[in-house]
Amino acid sequence: MTPPATRPALPPWLAAQRSRLLAQQGHAWLLQGPSGLGQFALAMELVRAWLCESPTAHGACNLCSSCHAIDVHTHADLCVLMPEIDMLARGWPLHEKAQSELDDKKRKPSREIRVDAMRQAVEFTQRTSARGRGKAVLVYPAEQMNAITANALLKTLEEPPGEVRFVLASEAAHQLLPTIRSRCLGHTMAWPAQAEMLPWLVAQGVPADLAEGFLRTSGARPDDALALFQSGHQPQSWAQLPQAMLRGDASALAAWSPAQAIEALQKLCHDLLAVGVGAAPRYFSPADLPALPAAPALGALTQWSRALSSAARTAEHPFNAGLMLEALAAQARKALHSRH
Repeated sequence: MTPPATRPALPPWLAAQRSRLLAQQGHAWLLQGPSGLGQFALAMELVRAWLCESPTAHGACNLCSSCHAIDVHTHADLCVLMPEIDMLARGWPLHEKAQSELDDKKRKPSREIRVDAMRQAVEFTQRTSARGRGKAVLVYPAEQMNAITANALLKTLEEPPGEVRFVLASEAAHQLLPTIRSRCLGHTMAWPAQAEMLPWLVAQGVPADLAEGFLRTSGARPDDALALFQSGHQPQSWAQLPQAMLRGDASALAAWSPAQAIEALQKLCHDLLAVGVGAAPRYFSPADLPALPAAPALGALTQWSRALSSAARTAEHPFNAGLMLEALAAQARKALHSRH
């Protein structure tokens, strides 16, 4: 049985990490690092290999019925735990009760990993393996477990029944309970070299002359760079953002959702803080430096950074998206013109 043709090839830096992790023993891994480095993809590669009928030292065979069942999200020995909004976006089925509640519009999809889902996962670990290759639980992003959900996992994570293995993937491991971290073997995601990332991006369809710009905009995070390209983002407009915000021009944010606009402004604020203390910017190329306004007072930038962090907490549910973007542009203009 051949895997679906749409399944993308694993980037070389993730393939190397997969081989290293599969060569080690352990029932629970914590994959940690900033966003855009492939935690979820690497976690999926581990569970594929663990459950594969003909695994190799370099991963799953991608041909057996187990691999196919994972591809179509129906593997009886794999439990994937994500916030419901991410489960739906990635096409993973929800538990029957949760799906019924959403279908009946009793509530909206959760942005956290619910304790009910974790209790169902614990129950899943106690059942006999359906295929005889053990069982696997994947949690992503693990920092989306609140304290109650995380505590529901602790005992099973420390003493899993039978042949159950866990992989927790996180983009903010510092937010996890210390007791969760201490029960896992840790793996820090490798940051690939630009010489690896550029040809990979081109192979994914990113024009060669734009790949470096997408990498710069994403802070050299390959998954994020690809997502920016696929969203229709244009690197040319990125270079114009600082001057637009100096003018308070909200039209420069019009193509983005409030959450995306806040993220862009946080990157601008980060680079201005860096320039202010004599460091190099991360998200704007040296060629774009003339577009950066003279660094405002560090105190004003720090205040702006805090205001953006506060706005991010409600960005997914703005009262009026247009008004929010105008407010963000006005806030940016005030911060950029501050000199004390």
